[in-house]
Amino acid sequence: MIKYEDVTPNPEYLIKSIAEQGYSLESALADLIDNSISANANQVEVLIKTDEEPFILYLTDNGDGMDEKTLKTSMHFPSTSPDTSRKSDDLGRFGLGMKTASFSQTRKFTVLARKKGTTQYQARTWDLEALKDNKWQLIVNSQAEIEKIVSAYKKQSNDNLGQFKIHEPNVIIVWYGLYKYEEYLEEENRRKALKREITEVTTDHLSLVFHRFMESKKQHLKLRVNNKQLQPFNPFPEKNLRSVEFKQKGFGNDSIKLEGFILPSYSIEETNESNITKWTTKYRSLLDMEGIYIYRANRIILFGGWNGLIKKAPRLQLARLRVEIGNGVDHLLHLNVAKSQVIIPHDLKDAFESYINELKDEAKKEFFNRGVNKFPKKSQSQESLFVRNPSNKGVLLEVNSEFPIVTQLQQELSTQGQAQLKILLKMINTQISDIKQTHEDRVFLGIEQDNNITTDELLTTIRALIKSGIAPQIIKKEILPKLGYTITSYPDEILKALDDK
Repeated sequence: MIKYEDVTPNPEYLIKSIAEQGYSLESALADLIDNSISANANQVEVLIKTDEEPFILYLTDNGDGMDEKTLKTSMHFPSTSPDTSRKSDDLGRFGLGMKTASFSQTRKFTVLARKKGTTQYQARTWDLEALKDNKWQLIVNSQAEIEKIVSAYKKQSNDNLGQFKIHEPNVIIVWYGLYKYEEYLEEENRRKALKREITEVTTDHLSLVFHRFMESKKQHLKLRVNNKQLQPFNPFPEKNLRSVEFKQKGFGNDSIKLEGFILPSYSIEETNESNITKWTTKYRSLLDMEGIYIYRANRIILFGGWNGLIKKAPRLQLARLRVEIGNGVDHLLHLNVAKSQVIIPHDLKDAFESYINELKDEAKKEFFNRGVNKFPKKSQSQESLFVRNPSNKGVLLEVNSEFPIVTQLQQELSTQGQAQLKILLKMINTQISDIKQTHEDRVFLGIEQDNNITTDELLTTIRALIKSGIAPQIIKKEILPKLGYTITSYPDEILKALDDK
C-alpha cells in the first residue's frame, strides 16, 4: 500500500513566489488590459489615487464582463490550462495573468464584475493577510462593500480629467496598495517615483504595445491613464521606411513572418532636436528602440534589443525587425507568464540570424551615409564642391570633379600637374570615407571607389614628390594608404621607384 503525505503549499509563500515573474508596473497593467481586449472592450481606464497611503489603483473596462460563476473561476490559480485551445485572437495563455500581475504589485486586490447589459456587480477579493493561517480563502464581498467600492471608483474617475463621454465599466479591478513604492522607497520619493512611472514609462509602454488595437477601426481601443487619453505609437511608420525583403518561416502548426525596416538617416537628426517625433516614443531614444518587435495576435510582447542574437550598437539604431507570430506557437517560443520574454528555439535561430545580418548591412549603410544626402547627386550639380556618388558599397561623398575651379585647374595644369591633382582628389575622397566613421564604430568599412589613376600617373607624381624632397617612407606611410593601397597591394613599378631611392 502506497503511503502519501500532504504537501499542499503554503498559499502566502506560493503566491509571493509565483508573483515574481518579471513584472514591472507597466507590464502588469498590460497583462490586465489583455483580458479587457479579449473580452471585447473598447474602453479601458487606469486611475491611481496617491493623496494618501495605501495608494489605490483602479483598472476598468467596458467589455463583455462576467457572471458570478465565471468570476469565481477566473480568480482560481490557474483558471485555465496553458494547453487549452484558444481563439486566434485570444491574448491569454496560462490562466494566471490577472492574479500574478496583480500580486506582483499589490498584496490585496478586488475584482468586481457583471455581465454586459446587467446592473448588479459581484465581487471577490484576494488578500494575503487572509491566507496567513495556511488556508486558500477567497473573500466574497458583500453588496455593501461593493457599493462602497463603486462609489469610490466613480469619485476618482470624475475627479480626473480626460474622461470618456460614456463609460459603463463591466469589470473593475482594485489594487489596495502598491508595495514596491510604499515599502521600498523613502516617503518623500514615493509619489514622485510613482508619478514618473505612470506618466512616462507606463503611458509610453501602453501606447506602443497596444498601438494596433488603438488604430483598429473594428475595435478601436481607447486607453485612459489618469488625466490622459493615450495616442497609439506605431514603431513602423511605413511610408517613411525602407523595407528589407519579407520572409516567412513555417513553425509548428503556425508560421512566423519576418520583415525588416530601415529608418531614414535623417531620423537621427530629428530625434536629437526633439523628443516628439514619429521615430521614437516620447521617453525613448532611437538606440532604445532598435531591434526586434514581436507581435503576438497583434499585441507587441517584446520590443527593443535583439533578444541575445546580436548586441545593440549605435550603427544599428536605424534597424527594426518586425516578427509576427500566432498564439499557437507559445509553447515552442517559451513565452513567459508576464508575456515579456521569448526564447527563440534552435530551429529558428539560423533564419533569424541570417535575416538580421542582411538588416545590419543595410542599417550600417544608412547610418554611415546619414550626412551624405544633404549633398546633390554627381549627375545633378556642377556648383557644389561635394557630391553623392553611388557605388557598390553604398553612396559615397566625394569632391565634385565638375566643380568650376577643379575643371579650370585641370585645363591649366601640365600633364604632371593634372596627375598630381587627380591623386590629391583621390586622397581627399578616400579620407572623407574614413572620417565618416563615428567614434563608436572605428571599423574599416571596405568602401572602394573606382580607381581612375593609372600607374604612369602615379609614378609621375611619386618621382615629382621625391624630386621635391619628400622621403619615400613618407610616400609609403602617408600618401599611398590615402589612395586605398596597402603594403601588399603596391604595384611592382611603384615599389621599384620607391626602393631605388
